[in-house]
Amino acid sequence: MPANNFAPLRRKLLRWYDAQRRDLPWRRTRDPYAIWISETMLQQTQVATVIPYYERFMKAFPTPALLAQAPLKKVLTLWSGLGYYRRAENLQRAAETIAREHGGELPNRYDALRALPGVGDYTAGALMSIAFDQRYPAVDGNVRRVLSRLFALTDEKTLRSQAATLVPHHHPGDFNQALMELGATVCAPSAPSCAACPFEQCCASRRNPSAVSIPGTKKHLHQTRVAWPLAIVWRNGKILLRRRPKDRLLAGMWELPGGELKKRETLQQALGAELRTIDCHNATPRKIGTLRHAITHRNIHAPVFLVTLADHKEIRLPSSNWRWVAPASLHRYPTSSMTAKALKIFTAHEKASL
Repeated sequence: MPANNFAPLRRKLLRWYDAQRRDLPWRRTRDPYAIWISETMLQQTQVATVIPYYERFMKAFPTPALLAQAPLKKVLTLWSGLGYYRRAENLQRAAETIAREHGGELPNRYDALRALPGVGDYTAGALMSIAFDQRYPAVDGNVRRVLSRLFALTDEKTLRSQAATLVPHHHPGDFNQALMELGATVCAPSAPSCAACPFEQCCASRRNPSAVSIPGTKKHLHQTRVAWPLAIVWRNGKILLRRRPKDRLLAGMWELPGGELKKRETLQQALGAELRTIDCHNATPRKIGTLRHAITHRNIHAPVFLVTLADHKEIRLPSSNWRWVAPASLHRYPTSSMTAKALKIFTAHEKASL
């Protein structure tokens, strides 16, 4: 479709967006920093999940300077449960760069945004258009799906070129958000609601669904089933947590003792190895539940064991990376989603035991 025919498409989409757009907290602000936080949180995460995290994060860190100065522990604690924790680390690193090199304000140049830790093509394009009203495309998975179906595009280079041409000079941010909204709420990956789409009459996929192959989509990864026993060590009204090493995934996060089961290793052997670290391997673990968790291509099956130690038993912790924490203080520690699920199992077990 020639560029001079794009005007009707733009009008249709923007009219639809005006009528159907969701009322989201980051759409009520023009603050580039707030928009950046929301775009980062929305990567790989559903809108409904993001909203309470966004509101808490913005209350704690309303400016790049406050985020740059905050202890990483506090940043990770507010991010705890949102997943993909490298995003939080990159946000703080980028905030430090903003404070040091850009006078505490998010830069309004594409190249400067791309130079910030964690900011890729999509995020830079979204910020340039939504926050700074500049004509840049923002191609995420939703936009890629909409354009692929609308124009029957089959390669990434053509799709990106079409996306750049399609963005209007006026209200480019609204237009990009409208494309994202359409992909998120109408043009779903499977069973799209074509009757509700403003492009229903001119969509190539609607006319010939078999002709469209969405470019740039990742192949489905083979899911590996993983056993990951966890131990809740309970003593004197406190739970034992350990902090992950700096050179590991989820560095700095606090977790329960446990780990991925090695080949030909039994649950008892795995737990015994963990408990020997703190010299309580003679205790008898009791299974109190099982949780399921997914990380990228791994489906984790995690039996949760309770290890109750006598209050008078002295435990020598290996290092400062181990800590006894009262249940009422757990919210102060950044924990992974899997640890949070295990602690919910423990809470339910304790209530049932009363």
